[in-house]
Parts: sequence; C-alpha cells; structure tokens
Amino acid sequence: MADAAARRAVAELPLLRAPAGPRDREGWAERLREEYRALIQYVENNKRADTDWFRLESNPEGTRWSGRCWYIHELLKYEFNIEFEIPVTYPGTAPEIAIPELDGKTAKMYRGGKICLSDHFKPLWARNVPKFGLAHLMALGLGPWLAVEIPDLISKGLIQHKDK
Repeated sequence: MADAAARRAVAELPLLRAPAGPRDREGWAERLREEYRALIQYVENNKRADTDWFRLESNPEGTRWSGRCWYIHELLKYEFNIEFEIPVTYPGTAPEIAIPELDGKTAKMYRGGKICLSDHFKPLWARNVPKFGLAHLMALGLGPWLAVEIPDLISKGLIQHKDK
C-alpha cells in the first residue's frame, strides 16, 4: 500500500459511512459533512506533526474543489494549484486530481494535468468504498504521487523553484 507514515496518517482518519454521491441531495449533505470532518482532522493531524502540505476549498455544492499543495525538496518549497470535480458516481469512483501547471511534464499524468492514480490508488479506493473520502484521496493519492514525481521532475530540470 504505502509507507509507514502514510499508513499512520490514514489510520488516524475517520472512515466515512454515508454512501451518497452528488445526485442524492439529502444523502450528499451528510456525506459532505463527513468529508469536511475527515479533511479537518487530516489537516489538524498534519499541522501537529509539522507535515502540513495542502489547502482545499469547495464550491457551495461540494462538487468542485480547488486549492494548493506544496512539496519541500532540499529545503525549497514548490507550490502547485490543484483542482478536481466530484464524479456523479462518487463515492464509487474516486475523483481525478489535476495539477494544471505540470501538464505534459511527466508520463504519470493524463491530459489536462490529471495525475495518474490508476495502478496503485484506484484499486485501494475500490476496496474501501464508501469508507474512503477526500482526506484519503489526499493522503494515499496525491501525497505519494508528489513524493515520487516532484523530486524526479526537479532532477530532470522540468520544474524550477520560483526563486531560481
């Protein structure tokens, strides 16, 4: 699955119960409350452990999310915009996170800057529906992707720190 730190982080996250997606108005409101609780818990845990690495916000319906994530490499902070939409088949289908400014810079990305999570994360998501939510997506999807891809992109000279 993931390294020990990711396992610990996920073990501290609440599992979600509401199986509703955006098409189920009443159920979606409950699911969204659970999503926010889990995200808040994850951010608070990260801040306590001094591993804070993203900010997210949603539209009022909770169907479009955007924010920023960052990765520290050799004491330099690299920041990226992130965005995703909740699929209509959510939670059965995981959202696809996009990092538009990295579009075309790595093979582990689809058109539009959507990061590739199909080999490792999507089977894990499928086994844990509806218990996994957006906090799990960040912890087991985007976080490990950044840890692998960003140092590689830096070493290849495909991304530069803003101060260089």
